[in-house]
Amino acid sequence: MTDTTASPLTGQSWTVDVASKDIKLPIVAIKPDFAISLMMVIDMGVKFGEFVGQKLAEKLVHLKPDVIVGPATLGIPVAIEVSRALGLDDYVVLQKSPKIHLADAMEQTITSITSKGEQRILLDRRAIPLLKGRRVVVVDDVVASGSSLQGAIDLVRKAGGDVVGTGVILTEAHEWKAIMGDDAKLVHSLGHIPQFTKNGKNWEPIADTLPKE
Repeated sequence: MTDTTASPLTGQSWTVDVASKDIKLPIVAIKPDFAISLMMVIDMGVKFGEFVGQKLAEKLVHLKPDVIVGPATLGIPVAIEVSRALGLDDYVVLQKSPKIHLADAMEQTITSITSKGEQRILLDRRAIPLLKGRRVVVVDDVVASGSSLQGAIDLVRKAGGDVVGTGVILTEAHEWKAIMGDDAKLVHSLGHIPQFTKNGKNWEPIADTLPKE
């Protein structure tokens, strides 16, 4: 369903069911005839972060993870809240910005639908003992193209971690399934958002990106 509440770029929004909680997201144009509904979890408040952390933890607890991994930036609050809900203390952040202490970091190249060009995710080698030989769940806010989530999984495996599952607040469209291959089966989510095309003045969901029964 669409409505006309405020979005800074299109003036339209999309309402998504996140674990039985309706969330209104702005529709943001990526191209003149292509748009997405944008969720910025860091702007959605402490209570929302706590809510999705608890709901994802409920979906992931059966995997018995030893540690949660979240890629910067939007995966960080998800990793913190899922760790908290599972009663875990340590979590690992995969950085994107080169910092002086990451000069010797392990790295993986990724792409993102909301960022231009290739990026790198970096793992501080001092965090390897938290991952090696341990049961790891990788979390993020949204999986869209699948490149970012797959890159995080691959980097954890390079460090010797056993990736037993992944958790995201939202899946977007279905392209990520082909990119992730067998690892797509690891994904647990709380909701799904389509992508959009222009129809006159209105943005409408692309049919084959809607949730599949």
